[in-house]
Amino acid sequence: MFELFVRRTASFKDDILSGLTVALALVPEAVAFSFVAGVDPLVGLYAAFLVGLITAIIGGRPGMISGATGALAVVMVTLVAQHGVEYLFATVVLMGIIQISAGVLRLGKFVRLIPHPVMLGFVNGLAIVIFMAQLSQFKVANAEGLLEWMSGPVLWMMLGLVVLTMAIIYFLPKLTRAIPASLVAIVVVTALAQGLDLDTRLVGDLASVAGGLPQFHVPLVPLTLENILIILPYAAILAAIGLIESLMTMSLIDEITETRGRGNKECVGQGVANVVTGFFGGMGGCAMIGQSMINVHSGGRSRLSGIAAALFLLVFIVFASGLIEIIPLAALVGVMFMVVIGTFAWSSFRILHKIPFSDALVLVLVSGVTVATDLAIAVGVGVVVSALVFAWESAKRITSSSSIDESGAKVYRLSGSLFFGSIHSFQEQFTPQEDPDEVIINFGRARVCDHSGIESINSLTERYLSRGKKLRLKHLSPECRTLLHNAGSMIEVNVIEDPRYWVATDQLA
Repeated sequence: MFELFVRRTASFKDDILSGLTVALALVPEAVAFSFVAGVDPLVGLYAAFLVGLITAIIGGRPGMISGATGALAVVMVTLVAQHGVEYLFATVVLMGIIQISAGVLRLGKFVRLIPHPVMLGFVNGLAIVIFMAQLSQFKVANAEGLLEWMSGPVLWMMLGLVVLTMAIIYFLPKLTRAIPASLVAIVVVTALAQGLDLDTRLVGDLASVAGGLPQFHVPLVPLTLENILIILPYAAILAAIGLIESLMTMSLIDEITETRGRGNKECVGQGVANVVTGFFGGMGGCAMIGQSMINVHSGGRSRLSGIAAALFLLVFIVFASGLIEIIPLAALVGVMFMVVIGTFAWSSFRILHKIPFSDALVLVLVSGVTVATDLAIAVGVGVVVSALVFAWESAKRITSSSSIDESGAKVYRLSGSLFFGSIHSFQEQFTPQEDPDEVIINFGRARVCDHSGIESINSLTERYLSRGKKLRLKHLSPECRTLLHNAGSMIEVNVIEDPRYWVATDQLA
C-alpha cells in the first residue's frame, strides 16, 4: 500500500528540493482555501507559512506538511460571514490553546484506537476529496460571471498539460531520482506554457500572492463572556478536526516511512502554531495530506523539508510572487492527481471480499462520509461502528462449562468478557432452578469489565438467593476484585479468596 516512488532515506538535497516542490503546490491550495473561508488570500498564505514552519520545527512528525486546509475552511466560513475576520483570528488562538491542552493531557495516544479499516476509508475518502477539489480548476466564468465547465480548445489544452505533468512525474523517476519529478514537471510545463504563449489559466488568475512579512496583530475582539461563548464552539470544532486530520496523516506517513511520530508532541506543535498564527493574521491550519504525500514522494524525510517549504513560501509571497503567478494551474492539478493516485489505497478493492463484512462496511462508510461531510465526522462514525461490531462479536464469545466437585457443589468455568454487551449471554449460561444448593463460578478465564457486568452478577445472585441457594465467585482477577470492591453495597456476592503463598524474601527477612 502507498508505494508510489517512496524512498526511505533522507538527504539535505532531497529535503530542500522537496520543500520547494511543496511550496509551489501550497500557493494555489492556500489561495483556494482562503476563498472558501471568505478571507483575503494573504490570510491563507500566512497561515500556510506560519503553521508549516512551526509544526516542522516542534511538531511530532518530521516530513509532515501543515498549512491552511479545506476541512477547517468550511467551518470558518460561517464565523467569518456572521462576525468578521477578527473573530476568526481570536478563534484560531483559542483553537490552538485547546490543542496544546490535548497534547499536555496526552490525548494523542487515542489515535491508536482507530481501526485499520477506518484508516483505509480515511485515505480513500481524502483521495476522492483531493480529486474533486481539483475539478474546480476545469471551470471558467462565462459572460454572466457564472462558472461553467471548460469546453473546446481551452479544455483540451488544460487536459494536455495535466497529462504531460503526470507523465513526467511517472516516467522521470525511471531515469533519475536526482531531482523531484514533481518539481521538474512544474518547471517544464511552465516553461512550455510561457515559451509557446499557450492559452491556459495561471496561478495569477486566481489572485495576487504578493505581500509582505506577517505583522503581529492582537485580534480586535473584546474579551467578554458573550464573545467567548461565540468563538468557543467554533474553536472546539476546529481543534478537533485539526487534531484528527493531523494524527491520521501522521499515522499514514508513519506507515509509508516505516518510522513512528509522536502524537502528543504533534498536538502541542499544532496548538502552538495556531496560537502564533492567530496573532499574526492567519486563518490557522493543520496537517495537509496532499502536500505531505508530495513531500514524502519527493524524498522529504526530515524537519528540514517542512522548514524549507515554509521559507520558500515566504520568499514567494515577499519577493517572487511574479514567478509563482505564471505557473499554469494545469501543472499543479497534474501534481495533485498523482498525489490522488499515490494516496488511494487501491489494495482495498482487492481485499474487500477477503475481509469480514463489517470491516468492508466500515471502509466504504468512512470513505463515503469523508466525501459527503468532513473528516472528523467520518472518523467518528467509523470508530463508533467498529466499536459496536467489536462489542457484538465479543458478546457472543462468553461461554461456560460445568461440573460437580467432590463436595457436591456445581462449578461453572466461565470464559470471555463480561460487559454490557454480553450480560444476556452470561445470564443464559446458568440454570438456578436445576442447580444444587451451592454454586461456584470460576472466573479464571473470564473478566468483569464494567458496571453492567457487576449488575449482572448481582442479578444472578438474587436469582439463586430467591431459591435458597448460595453463589460464590472464584479466581477473580485483581481488576475484577477492584470493581467489586468499588461497587460496595450495590452487590451481595460471596467471593472465595484465592490462596496466597508467601515466599521468604530479603524484604520479609
